[in-house]
Amino acid sequence: MKISLITSVYNNQETIAEAIGSVLSQTYPNIEYIIIDGGSTDGTVNIVRSYQDQLAAFVSEPDRGIYDGLNKGIRLATGDVIGFLHSDDLYQDNKVIAKVAQAFTDNPVDSVYGDLTYIDKNDPTKIIRYWQSGLFSLKKLRYGWMPPHPTFFVKRDIYERYGMFDTSFKIAADYDLILRFLGKNRISTYYIPSVLIKMRLGGASNKNWKNVLLKSTEYLQVMKNNDIGSVLSLLIKNLSKLQQFFIKKP
Repeated sequence: MKISLITSVYNNQETIAEAIGSVLSQTYPNIEYIIIDGGSTDGTVNIVRSYQDQLAAFVSEPDRGIYDGLNKGIRLATGDVIGFLHSDDLYQDNKVIAKVAQAFTDNPVDSVYGDLTYIDKNDPTKIIRYWQSGLFSLKKLRYGWMPPHPTFFVKRDIYERYGMFDTSFKIAADYDLILRFLGKNRISTYYIPSVLIKMRLGGASNKNWKNVLLKSTEYLQVMKNNDIGSVLSLLIKNLSKLQQFFIKKP
């Protein structure tokens, strides 16, 4: 099984090398790694080019944001399964992709997902929040539950069947994709009960109140588009995040 991993990056010279190193250190042998740069003006491009002989593809050109970049990567991908690693993030360890591949091998499913920890922006060893996904159910999905998108690995033919990221959404395109796949089109999924991704705090969606408002507005539109959820679902979704600060990683 070939697994395609995609990183979309723009002006992130501080952490892109760590993200690349996290992919290249994986023990799983059949990885296709694609990096899409949005036309960075800092040192990002030079850093990525220093790894170019270990990449399946590298594209650097202006784009319309991270989701546009991820879509470009999906179009280039040739793997059986597609996953994403954002340029701020890290895999929990060097066996994550092997664990994902084993989950697909052992279970006849269209997708798998796992848990995620939020880490301090400057200290990757410091865990701030622990997102324990739990088992999937349509009822939970209707009440605002979703798996952490960076841990969501999906077979490539699902993107061909049901589409890629909707770039009309600036912040919630990942939520839309999850509702479209798991809810509207009922693809099958399997939960890996362990941390797969370490995500740095400080993402665009929570950068300021303007972005928080935009995210909430887009979430409601996503729910409407996919005929799943309501204002109550959004409230429950936001309140459920509070427990992530108190659950301790096992």
